[in-house]
Amino acid sequence: MQPFADDALLLCPYCGEEVEVSVDPGGPSSETYVEDCPVCCRPWVVHVSREEEDVSVYLGREDD
Repeated sequence: MQPFADDALLLCPYCGEEVEVSVDPGGPSSETYVEDCPVCCRPWVVHVSREEEDVSVYLGREDD
């Protein structure tokens, strides 16, 4: 049984703080969405890729 969400520890591309991002492992093969940093409140672009059981997540700046 797969967990409902996986957590990824990443660095905010603005303030550099370590943040936890929860990702649904059963979503589409790739997706991009905007989420605000819980530390500095600036908007990230969250990029998620899923390939079978592997989930990759990285954060980008909205102003890039």
